[in-house]
Amino acid sequence: MKRILLIEDNKDVRENTAEILSLAQYNVLTAKNGKEGVEIAQKEKPDLIICDIMMPILDGYGVLHLLSKNTETSSIPFIFLTAKAERLDLRKGMEMGADDYLTKPFDDVELLNAIESRLKKNEILKKEFTKNMTGINDFINKAKGIESLKQLSTEQDIREYKKKDDIYKEGGYPKGIYFINKGKVKLFQRSETGKDLITELYNEGDFFGYIPLLQEEQYTGNAAALEDCEIMMIPKQDFFSLLYKNAEVSKKFIELISNNLVESEKKLVKLAYQSVRKRVAEALVKLSDKYKKEGETTFSMNISREDLANMVGTATETLIRTLSDFKDDKFIDISGGTITVLNYERLVKMKN
Repeated sequence: MKRILLIEDNKDVRENTAEILSLAQYNVLTAKNGKEGVEIAQKEKPDLIICDIMMPILDGYGVLHLLSKNTETSSIPFIFLTAKAERLDLRKGMEMGADDYLTKPFDDVELLNAIESRLKKNEILKKEFTKNMTGINDFINKAKGIESLKQLSTEQDIREYKKKDDIYKEGGYPKGIYFINKGKVKLFQRSETGKDLITELYNEGDFFGYIPLLQEEQYTGNAAALEDCEIMMIPKQDFFSLLYKNAEVSKKFIELISNNLVESEKKLVKLAYQSVRKRVAEALVKLSDKYKKEGETTFSMNISREDLANMVGTATETLIRTLSDFKDDKFIDISGGTITVLNYERLVKMKN
């Protein structure tokens, strides 16, 4: 049962509001002034606070200020009650961090809707969602409980791709963003001569394809499956709803979709100044860092020589010669199409 702290100096309003909340199956704590309310909030850590603004001893603004300075109470959803409807009061309360604002007199439906909305938003913010199909669907379903996000799709588009299948191509228009439930994906650029350069790798739990959507541009590169994949697409309209219609949900959604883009920004510099041997070593290190599972002592991966050459930015023949040298040096082992990293540290410390 959710606990709500009601801070209200008017006895009739306090008792009537507390009765409404109790009938709605909330556990209600009450305080008759701001000072008492702060003490109860710090001791009981309620799930939500409803607070009048105009009160003796310590007004609502003072209550919010003190609670926001305490890390244990700063994230508690806070709703102001006031008999004033002036715009200045509304702005001041929101600027201080209030989550909502109800003007007296209010009816029970208005009050309960405001509480339900705030509790749902806070539940999304507090919960850690796993980066898999279940976690993403859980996040979307909880977001749908918020009034402004009720139009989210009931089902997401889930597709299976075989190794080397195209997911999207350069020049196409984004219809949504992609989430990898199973498998590995490469992003690559294709030159006029037909040569591919892999610009990014993605793993299970990664989102990709959202930058062109945000920029409202065509894809400037290609995406393809490195191995058999199961991929979910979140439609364009859902993506923008999650991103723009509610600030708190947007923040949580951005945490989910964020990937590290730093390496791709450095890639061109490395291509210009590093030797092939150094670049091959770094590619193997990157694959190990990206895909090595927890608890594994060595890393092995079946990857085509063409794909690995595209990562490095060199000819396939040159890559094969370099891999053969690495095998002779005991840095790696090769069995068929599978490469096993034997000496990770030596690859990391490879000189140019």
